Amino acid sequence: MDLKEVKELLEKFDASSLTELDLKMGNASLYMNKNKFGVRSDSFREKQDNPAQESGEINLADPLKSEPEISAQDNEDKWISQEKDETIKSPIVGVIYLKAAPEKEVYKVVGDKVKKNEIVCIIEAMKLMNEITSPFDGVISEILVENEDVVEFGQPLFKVRV
Repeated sequence: MDLKEVKELLEKFDASSLTELDLKMGNASLYMNKNKFGVRSDSFREKQDNPAQESGEINLADPLKSEPEISAQDNEDKWISQEKDETIKSPIVGVIYLKAAPEKEVYKVVGDKVKKNEIVCIIEAMKLMNEITSPFDGVISEILVENEDVVEFGQPLFKVRV
């Protein structure tokens, strides 16, 4: 694999919806990652360890072909309602805490308003406490996890009506 091929692959990866790519060809190895924290997700490791779990094939010639099609009705529905639910997803793998300490109140309950960059929970990963903040303003419409659940990278945690 020469430098030109690597550049072409990087451009296709960047234009695709993939978040991780691990390529091994002979004695060459290439790993690309779009994850916020640069950590390989567990689901990626599982697929790497057990390729039989892979559900689809990646077409490097045209990575956009694997994108889901959006119907005209779906597109119209987006314009009819100004309110929609956005999802706060886990940026890391770890144990989620919905309150700062066992004796404290939970950060947020359904119906609470949330501001952009406001803490909604903590995820403990490798003995570090990571404050998870909301990326947008809105109202908590659903809490999708329980206190002290183990969460995966990209797992939906909260639904927020924006």
